Amino acid sequence: MNPTRLGPSERAENWRRLGSEQFDILVVGGGVTGTGVALDAATRGLRVALVEARDFAAGTSSRSSKLFHGGLRYLEQLNFGLVKEALRERELMLTRIAPHLVRPVSFLYPLRHRMWERPYVTAGLTLYDTMAGKRSVPRHQQLSRSAARRLCPSLRPDALVGAIRYFDAQVDDARHTMTVARTAATYGATVLNSAEVVEFRRTGDRIIGARVRDVETGAHTDVAATVVINCAGVWTDELHRLAGQRGQYNVHASKGVHLVVPRDRIHSTTGLILRTERSVLFVIPWGAHWIVGTTDTTWELGKAHPTATEADITYLLDQVNDVLATPLTRDDIEGVYAGLRPLLAGGTDDTTKLSREHVVTRTQPGMLSVAGGKYTTYRVMAADAVDAAAVDLDRPLPRTVTDRISLLGAEGYPALRNQVSLLAQRYGLPTWTVRHLLGRYGSLIGEVLAPGEDDPSLLLPTPGAERYLRAEFRYAATHESALHLDDLLTRRSRISIEESHRGTETAEAVADIVADVLGWDERRRRAEVEAYLARVEAERRSHTQADDPAAEAVRVAAPDSRLTTVVA
Repeated sequence: MNPTRLGPSERAENWRRLGSEQFDILVVGGGVTGTGVALDAATRGLRVALVEARDFAAGTSSRSSKLFHGGLRYLEQLNFGLVKEALRERELMLTRIAPHLVRPVSFLYPLRHRMWERPYVTAGLTLYDTMAGKRSVPRHQQLSRSAARRLCPSLRPDALVGAIRYFDAQVDDARHTMTVARTAATYGATVLNSAEVVEFRRTGDRIIGARVRDVETGAHTDVAATVVINCAGVWTDELHRLAGQRGQYNVHASKGVHLVVPRDRIHSTTGLILRTERSVLFVIPWGAHWIVGTTDTTWELGKAHPTATEADITYLLDQVNDVLATPLTRDDIEGVYAGLRPLLAGGTDDTTKLSREHVVTRTQPGMLSVAGGKYTTYRVMAADAVDAAAVDLDRPLPRTVTDRISLLGAEGYPALRNQVSLLAQRYGLPTWTVRHLLGRYGSLIGEVLAPGEDDPSLLLPTPGAERYLRAEFRYAATHESALHLDDLLTRRSRISIEESHRGTETAEAVADIVADVLGWDERRRRAEVEAYLARVEAERRSHTQADDPAAEAVRVAAPDSRLTTVVA
């Protein structure tokens, strides 16, 4: 097996291994924390399996604000430890672990009050820069109102008296999580998506593994593991109940909604960060788009398909339009996505005050749970979880080494970035396309484009989503565990939020590209396309509903491809 591939044949082999080998650690949950745990454990020499009921990053880890950042607002909450930890992780990602996936991004903070606000914000940003230590992003900069409006002409003149510009980093969260999973596999971890834990195995009061269902076929297998690590995020409490236990904490789901609008609707060379009554609002550059978000409200419904309401969208538009000379309208919105933050429940119903820090608990012999935290600190969370597993493994473990492990595609990336013109000539592609590919795959670009030598049509743009080559979807099926059209259009690419049609004009072409790899006959191909189209229509309708229960009812009425294609 090619250790960098996670295609259909590798999935079949990993399913066999799942039921036939003894593992030190079974990780449940394929978000960034779970894949991070798998990578940490595998690079310490442990035998690791990871199972994810849906798709890698299908939950919170594909629906974030897509930032690696320290979190300025946590300074106001005096949470200095979390900020310093996050800033260290930001620098590691930018320079060593994932420089091909993580890149600097600047934000303009408009000042709206004279006298007191500039020194107050400056003090915070000075501390922010100082806590970052050695860094690869510039320090903050003081700007007059005219200088700020030269950077962002779309700001209303009366919306600011001056500004401060500072720097953080951004990432395609779903692609990053997928790359962590594949990197774990290269170090020997057995990783599977569409693999659901349906029961925990035990001897007395000790967990010794789990019974797992293949969501694609309906088959079951028993997995033997010395330790199970629950990395299920907002589903953490559900796994506690499945294990017949009460956790030492509860995980509270907070909904965060983001809008995606075209880049030309806001004239700016920098992102924005705005203070709101509830929290902060980001306007984040995202290729040919801006991401505007986020909200922070309690969510108490089904966790698989959170969705935005009319009120959520109105709130975001009102907040950003408060500073824009030309307001955004609903017609400007190309994409909308909603995710759930797994927050540690405390003595308040205000989700903005619940803890963003993480905890690792030994809920019973043979089982650990890790919850809370933020995307930026996934690697620290993973290391803490594996450290805690030493008690049940009953042997000392080497220290974590993931601060020195580059993700797939990082090795050689700086040299390839200097060879964009040569690569463009070699493959007959525009230079902007090569830059796009390098920013998604790094030094794996040759692996992505190799099939185009035998089939030049794979080097053509994809209908309805010309930023993506047809080869990228082929690669997602052969190397990146994509099993459904939704995986391809929502997470392996971001077409579902980047195009105004949200993938409906691309679905047929992408299904044709991957059908033979995934073994789809015409009936299955048609079912995948119809399920995706129904999903988009349901999401559009849900965004017109007044409240969460009404929006969810509309959204869940659409068929779920992972529930409709099982062969008994």
